[in-house]
Amino acid sequence: MFTPGIAQIAEDLNCSTTAVIGTTTGYVVMLGIGPLLLAPLSETFGRRNLYLTCFSIFALLQIPTGFSPNIRFLIAIRSVAGFFGSVGVANGGGTISDMFIPSERAGVFGWYLLGPLLGPTIGPLLGGVIVQQLSWRWTYWIMAIVSFVNTAAGYFLLRETYVPRILSQKKDEFERDASNSDGAKYSYEGEDTRPLRQRIGDSLKRPPKIFAQPIVATMAVYQALIFGTTFSIYTNMQKIYSELYGFSTEQVGLLYLGPGLGFLFAVFFLVPRIDTVYKSLTAKHGDKAKPEYRLPLANIGAVFIPVSLFWFAWTVEKHAHWFASISATFFYGIGQVMILNSTQNYYIDSFEKYAASAIAAGTVFRSIVGGIVPLAAPGLFESLGYGWGISVFAIVGVVLAPAPILFYVFGERIRERFPVNL
Repeated sequence: MFTPGIAQIAEDLNCSTTAVIGTTTGYVVMLGIGPLLLAPLSETFGRRNLYLTCFSIFALLQIPTGFSPNIRFLIAIRSVAGFFGSVGVANGGGTISDMFIPSERAGVFGWYLLGPLLGPTIGPLLGGVIVQQLSWRWTYWIMAIVSFVNTAAGYFLLRETYVPRILSQKKDEFERDASNSDGAKYSYEGEDTRPLRQRIGDSLKRPPKIFAQPIVATMAVYQALIFGTTFSIYTNMQKIYSELYGFSTEQVGLLYLGPGLGFLFAVFFLVPRIDTVYKSLTAKHGDKAKPEYRLPLANIGAVFIPVSLFWFAWTVEKHAHWFASISATFFYGIGQVMILNSTQNYYIDSFEKYAASAIAAGTVFRSIVGGIVPLAAPGLFESLGYGWGISVFAIVGVVLAPAPILFYVFGERIRERFPVNL
């Protein structure tokens, strides 16, 4: 949301624009580190408790962020906010796994995925207006208002979805009622009777164990490419279009609609087909479902991502009409959704009970790369130009493009050879 105001923040806090980009780095890195703790904790204490606690702290942190006296304070408090803001990333997939059967998940997950994807798209659009009409500080104060409204809604509307937690609450309720009569004790199937300390310790070990699985690690690298590229381009949009095309801050904000429309197109027309293909392949193989049946449509993203990046890179380098370059971001947005949706659903199907930990395992690497790479992007673009600079990301995309096909064919054998004992 603050990216259209990078230059204004740098001037106000007397620092470089690269230092301001560091606030994004801290925030995004903590978006990856947070789920390593928050996801497994939700599998111990329940989803709702984690959501409400983290929502509340995140909302409160937006207020002092707007009063930041210097860049060091801004980076520090944004990083802490990233940790607590990661609760949605940490537990969203797990919540969907709790609520929907496998054949329904991809379509639902597509709508959920619009949040983390449209946020960096709509945010700069609104931020451009706020920065130009008010100031960069108001982006955080408005965020505080929105966050408090969301948190208040959560207290009334959010329900617990994690089955072991629900059963535990029911057990406690029955035992409280029984204590007034016969003092009966209850248990439920699958109850974890280990001491709390041991349960927490084991739950925190899950994400690293899952990440060690080759398929998870490789697809995490793929997601890291997407996040690193996205934030590198987003944090340089103001510079590209104000210097090369003479756009105002508000006009630059409107350009983020390019990938945003791509996200919406994919969710409306392509993501539902992931479930269709999944059901078709399951029926074709004797109603035996496999996580690999999520991957065929990821090949759309595998093609669109490098093609759209080459397209964007060289239309900007050659100073083609602005619409030519922004058109490429539409297809990049489609590619993002198809890779992320297929990958996340693959994680959920492979580690159903511990879906939140599985997603956390893939999230940490992509967020660290997505946070650090934008710091190097300005130097890369200055040295190589936008053409070859952005093409570096496209070339990595070409190298990773065969991954969905390879894992569709060999994924089951790889999972059997590298089992994850949780």
